[in-house]
Amino acid sequence: MEESIQKQTTIFTRYMDAFMGKLPSLIIAIITVVIGVIIAKIVKRMLTRFLKKYKSSVGIVSFLINLAQVAIILAACMQALSGLGVNTTSFAAVLGAAGFSIGLAFKEVLANLGSCMIILFFRPFDIGDYIMCESIEGTVFEIQMFSTTLKTNDNKLIIVPNTQVTTNPVINFTAQEKRRIDYVFNVEYDTDVKKLYEIANKLFDLEPKILSSPKPLIGVESMDNNMIRFVAKPWVKTSDYWDIYYKLMESFKHEFDVNGIELSRIHILNGNK
Repeated sequence: MEESIQKQTTIFTRYMDAFMGKLPSLIIAIITVVIGVIIAKIVKRMLTRFLKKYKSSVGIVSFLINLAQVAIILAACMQALSGLGVNTTSFAAVLGAAGFSIGLAFKEVLANLGSCMIILFFRPFDIGDYIMCESIEGTVFEIQMFSTTLKTNDNKLIIVPNTQVTTNPVINFTAQEKRRIDYVFNVEYDTDVKKLYEIANKLFDLEPKILSSPKPLIGVESMDNNMIRFVAKPWVKTSDYWDIYYKLMESFKHEFDVNGIELSRIHILNGNK
């Protein structure tokens, strides 16, 4: 009986000695994790303030903040385990191999996620901008982690993968404060050009939302035996573009009818939306 008690005491003493030997490392490991959590919270607050100025989806901002927080805490835990003598190399190797396998399996998803980061930080467009990417166009409604949602003029939603937006040319029609309206009229060859100048100048002078700088571009662009190509290109504020566009188009139609100007055909070359 005494031998059994002595054996148990010896085992307990051995474990206590081992524990006391590891106690400083354990305390340091706990402090390391606590410091990591504190740093993660500080970084979270800093990122929250920094990302507020980006007009992006709340989900994206939340994802970035949580990703940074988890990464810092994970790094602190790895450092703590290493301080306790745990071999973290093999653990990191397993994580790396798992990450590589996941990356191969979800490479398109991860590519869209990476494109989301590019859109978020380089800001080729913001929510509310009117853009065109290849043959797709609309107002940016939402920027999500894997896709960008556009709203068309007839209120349809188009879901575009983020990789398509970052790997193809994007035209942003509302990024600038000023835009030019391009009117191009093909009129009969015997049309009085001076009368065309008078009509364009009159309409532009009467419209207060036409900008004086840059000056409107008015003139004969080309001509052949059948017609004259006449252009009138005023500048307006981007927010006034469509209102002035339709208003002036109606005014040109009225003035042409009053002055007997005939169109061989009409083209409104309008690369803007």
